[in-house]
Amino acid sequence: MKEKLNRMIKTENLQKVFRTDEVETWALNNVNIEVKKGEFVAIMGPSGCGKSTLLNIIFGTLKADRKFIRIDGKVIKGPAFRSGLLAYLPQHPSFLSHLKVSRIAELCIAPEDRKRFFADPILFRIRTSRICEISTGEQRYLEIKTTLFSPAPYILLDEPFSGVSPVVAEQIRKLMTESAQNHGIILTDHNFREVHKIANRITLLDDCYLKEIKNREELIPYGYYQP
Repeated sequence: MKEKLNRMIKTENLQKVFRTDEVETWALNNVNIEVKKGEFVAIMGPSGCGKSTLLNIIFGTLKADRKFIRIDGKVIKGPAFRSGLLAYLPQHPSFLSHLKVSRIAELCIAPEDRKRFFADPILFRIRTSRICEISTGEQRYLEIKTTLFSPAPYILLDEPFSGVSPVVAEQIRKLMTESAQNHGIILTDHNFREVHKIANRITLLDDCYLKEIKNREELIPYGYYQP
């Protein structure tokens, strides 16, 4: 029972300040977030508020001024990505343009999962294409599905709905809903219309602090929701 209760990713008191010779810019201040396996938590917030910074700190590709991260009851002292417990979708394209989609599957997807990986119209159609030959939306879909097929129990997604068509967004939403049954997922995005359909909880990062959103009306001043 205790092991089951500890199955979560939990951060406490994350703090990040960007400094130059003349200016200190606070990005995050005492940020706490907790996501259980099987839970889908969204982080909303205006551009430049620190959403990507937060995910990079959790993943371990950016150092924080102060942090405490625990995954499945284990305190993470070094970069979390080395633990194998986290998968991360960055905001910007991450696949080399000369690689074929089929080669990416060979590199990233377990052999027993590849048939299921290509069992949808979008990826089946582009399976022999190179990254430079497919559309931006198709590439984003490929990146998202590759990340969601990771064996890591927790997944970080940075603006997955950015730049995709409504048709592709619907497919992405279906993938995330299915994946959330076996993963704990943290997502950042501006597309409230898509996010609120799949998230168990919605949070807002603003003015360096993260707060839980109890009702949609709290998002009206930020332009995410119109009654």
